[in-house]
Amino acid sequence: MDETGVLGLLEELSILLEDSKPVFGKGNMRQVDIAAAFEIMDEIRDTFPSEFSQARQIVRERQSLLDDAEAEASRMIDDARSQAMTIASEQEIVRISQQQAETIMADARELERQTRAGAEDYADEVFGHVEQSLDTLIGNVRRCRDRLNANSMAGR
Repeated sequence: MDETGVLGLLEELSILLEDSKPVFGKGNMRQVDIAAAFEIMDEIRDTFPSEFSQARQIVRERQSLLDDAEAEASRMIDDARSQAMTIASEQEIVRISQQQAETIMADARELERQTRAGAEDYADEVFGHVEQSLDTLIGNVRRCRDRLNANSMAGR
């Protein structure tokens, strides 16, 4: 299977239909190699689970990045608090340490927010592509069924 996935298979099915010979005397009917058409449709069915699996893997990877960012932020906060406790002998030093911890905490939260937003945008884009592929596939399947039904009705 090449990298084009479902869209490539749909294109292959379209070419098969377009290249098929017309039925004598009936311009809107075609003689289609049904085995080839079913083979392409089977490949499309086989391809969808892998594309959904890839989308889920991407979401898992993004979640892992978010978890790592959260752990790093927590570690940074813990480090800042530890440093603040170590040098807390003087009132001014404690105040400065707390300010630094708050700054680190705010930076870590902003990093987490940005990472989460990026991951959500990316996941939304991936699901958008999958949705678009599904819409195209459904349209093509409907068009093929309509042609089959039209051919079937015309042949009666």
